[in-house]
Amino acid sequence: MEAGRLPLRVAIAEAERVLGEAGVASPRVDAELIAAHVLGVERGRLVLVPLVDRQVVDAIGRLVTRRAQRVPLQHLTGGAPFGPITVEVGPGVFVPRPETELLVEWGLAALRGVVAPLVVDLCTGSGALALALASARPDATVHAVELDASALAWARRNADRRAAAGDTPIVLHAGDVADPNLLAELEGRVDLLVCNPPYVPAGTVVPPEVAKHDPARAVFGGPDGLEVIRQVVGCAARLLRPGGALAVEHDDTQGESVPALLSARRVLTEVTDHPDLAGRPRFATARRG
Repeated sequence: MEAGRLPLRVAIAEAERVLGEAGVASPRVDAELIAAHVLGVERGRLVLVPLVDRQVVDAIGRLVTRRAQRVPLQHLTGGAPFGPITVEVGPGVFVPRPETELLVEWGLAALRGVVAPLVVDLCTGSGALALALASARPDATVHAVELDASALAWARRNADRRAAAGDTPIVLHAGDVADPNLLAELEGRVDLLVCNPPYVPAGTVVPPEVAKHDPARAVFGGPDGLEVIRQVVGCAARLLRPGGALAVEHDDTQGESVPALLSARRVLTEVTDHPDLAGRPRFATARRG
């Protein structure tokens, strides 16, 4: 062993132990991702770094301490991978979840054969959905709407960063889905409308990472979790063109209630609910007739 250098595997094992005792759901994965972030390498290449300096071990330890306090991993690394992109996140914005990538896949499939589609993302948060769709479909015009000023600032930051890199820009709007005039200029023209709204019923116990760090207004959707979704459904019925598609994420307790809301709008057809990879109800889709 080189003088002054320490085995990385020992540092990761200790990080896993600390995170496991703190109740972190995936202690080994988080420990490796923190180590990879500190070293500036991909997680899969950690095996190529057998020894590290004491300063690296100390830096890993500092981040592990914060993660053990249930600060979201994405806040510590500064980014949340989402489909083909990574968005910057931090205090004041909801951290996008991997399961929402299934909604993106469905939306892209719905756009097959549509040239230069018009897309709207409501409750955009960090801009993840809008930017992932724009990245996959550079010919699309993507509008993203957010009510919260802090979240909108994160979305603008992510949009500007990707535009500076030469990627397709998106159009950001400060707006409320409850506004009957929201995006009035797009009425009857939208090919795809997507939304990951606040949908957790008020009073639901959520993990510390959510309770302490995700903005409550981005998580909770009123007593039944459907307050914002009701507004989204009405907005979609107004904005979609005939044949246009809608996809909205929901709580795993809403696999019947959200499709029922969609079916109650006579202009919306082909209502279907979709499970996530764990088989739980996750998002509902429809077409405008």
